Amino acid sequence: MLNAAVKKGGTMASSHVGGLSGAFIPVSEDAGMIDAARSGSLKIEKLEAMTAVCSVGLDMIIIPGDTTAETISAIIADEAAIGMVNSKTTAVRVIPAIGKDIGDELNFGGLLGAGPVMSVNKFSPKKFIDRGGRIPAPMQALKN
Repeated sequence: MLNAAVKKGGTMASSHVGGLSGAFIPVSEDAGMIDAARSGSLKIEKLEAMTAVCSVGLDMIIIPGDTTAETISAIIADEAAIGMVNSKTTAVRVIPAIGKDIGDELNFGGLLGAGPVMSVNKFSPKKFIDRGGRIPAPMQALKN
């Protein structure tokens, strides 16, 4: 709500707001998000779905240390595609936890927090990622 209040100024007082209003909530820095990830009710897929609707990306998500570069590339590509289609800036901060596996805990200390290692899709995106290419920036002129 604070994000929405800052973005919308006085309009907040006279309108209803839904969704996360552009929030970028770091999973390892929010007690509710950490608890949800620990219990298994919050997964990367749900966070990606939230990005498609009202969030701006994946932030401070701890993933297994043996996650392949192709899988990390695919996660980033998913977020970039969501941003391009929705004409908004999206971002990704995933942390491969070397030597840790799903369910293990990683503590960064201080403001960076802690959290469980979350699972990633087990299917390999290697063939898709190896094709290369790029995701174009959104073109506002096409909306006229």
